[in-house]
Amino acid sequence: MADSSIGTPEQLRDPDYTPPLAKAVPLGIQHVLAMFVSNVTPVILVAGAAGIGFGSDQAGLGFPDMTYMIQMSMLFAGIATLIQTVGYGRVGARLPLVQGTSFAFVPVMIPAVAGAGTAGLAGLMTGVLIGGIFHILIGFVVGPVRKALPPLVTGLIVLMIGLALLRVGVQYAAGGAPKMGTPAFGTLEMWGPALVVIVVTLAAKFFLRGFFSVAAVLVGIVAGYVVALVMGQVSFAGVGDAALLAAPIPFKFGFELNWAIIIGMCFMAIISTIETVGDTSAICKSGAGRDVTDKEVIGATFANGIGSALAGAFGGLPNTTFSQNVGLVAMTGVMSRHVVSFGALFLILAGFVPKVGAVVNTVPINVLGGGVVVMFGMVAASGINMLSEVRWNRRNMVIFAISLSLGFGLQLEPSALQHTGETAQILLSSGLLPAAFLSIVLNLVLPEHISGDDLDEKSGAGVD
Repeated sequence: MADSSIGTPEQLRDPDYTPPLAKAVPLGIQHVLAMFVSNVTPVILVAGAAGIGFGSDQAGLGFPDMTYMIQMSMLFAGIATLIQTVGYGRVGARLPLVQGTSFAFVPVMIPAVAGAGTAGLAGLMTGVLIGGIFHILIGFVVGPVRKALPPLVTGLIVLMIGLALLRVGVQYAAGGAPKMGTPAFGTLEMWGPALVVIVVTLAAKFFLRGFFSVAAVLVGIVAGYVVALVMGQVSFAGVGDAALLAAPIPFKFGFELNWAIIIGMCFMAIISTIETVGDTSAICKSGAGRDVTDKEVIGATFANGIGSALAGAFGGLPNTTFSQNVGLVAMTGVMSRHVVSFGALFLILAGFVPKVGAVVNTVPINVLGGGVVVMFGMVAASGINMLSEVRWNRRNMVIFAISLSLGFGLQLEPSALQHTGETAQILLSSGLLPAAFLSIVLNLVLPEHISGDDLDEKSGAGVD
């Protein structure tokens, strides 16, 4: 419900309206808090897979590099958000869209950096940079791309993103990779704080109102963090060593061309574009009561690509628009892009302060696991919700069945790819890319009508 003290109903629906500073700044901070956990979590997941942090020092990378990556996730989320809200020329939607590190890329990034013989962070960051440039180019053809990806395809892709990450969430909640294979993994001591996060998150979501309901995962993680602190699972050893101020370093992890990563990042840029188009359309509908314009969609796509390319150049991960902040606009009724700009400035400021990243990195892995179990489940549920718009005739069921079976099957049994090359293994083992590729191609090449569809829809018959 909108607050009349902020402005008139007409003003609140205007993206160019600036509320009084006493109201605008807190509203901007609220946007940051609502997205904060989702923004830093992908970085922790990918860095952990690469052997950074959580007591590990593989390849000479340890706690300082984890702090740096968290720092970059905040800095470039703020920069990308500011590009989106302020805009320049054709770049930026000039809408209250919040940018942040994208979960969608995680199932592709983890196989790229985990284990021996993989691309490593140098290859990953180079792929993020080139993928961002490709994302910019998508802005010139975003219209046709939208038409090639109906709910059948986008829903399946989002569902696969969630399914690909569920195992990671449970592993983290049980103690994470450092505890796997040890008696400590899966103990009540590990699961306890994670379960507190899940229970408190559900309680906040359904029994609290306003910001605490919107930021339920953050509330849950704070509760789990307190429990873990009491149990002696929190260490502040690295906070004192973190610098007070530090600037981003170009190509911090090096530059290395890896075609598997580059192809994967470019393909995922298409997925991110569709997500951004959906968020841009939703925010115009809910906040301004109108349809999105082509200019806004194109501007949002350009901003997405530029933000991701800049992040990759300085050791950050690709970003996209955040759906939870679209919901926050609908809840507050405040459509002002300048409100979100204040939040972006706060993120940029935090990104120059490594101690903020060091404090975030004190969150125990099992506490984070409780939060991501909820978040990844919601990703999968969002995909199912998108699939509810599909007309389930025989053709669409076949496309869905084949794409899901092969994609999810390869994810469950990556050893089936052991005789393929390294590039193919990185691209296919997540299951996401083969499922997305199959669904897109089959949707484009298969005829809209096949024999028996009409009969099935009228009679409710199955697909036998």
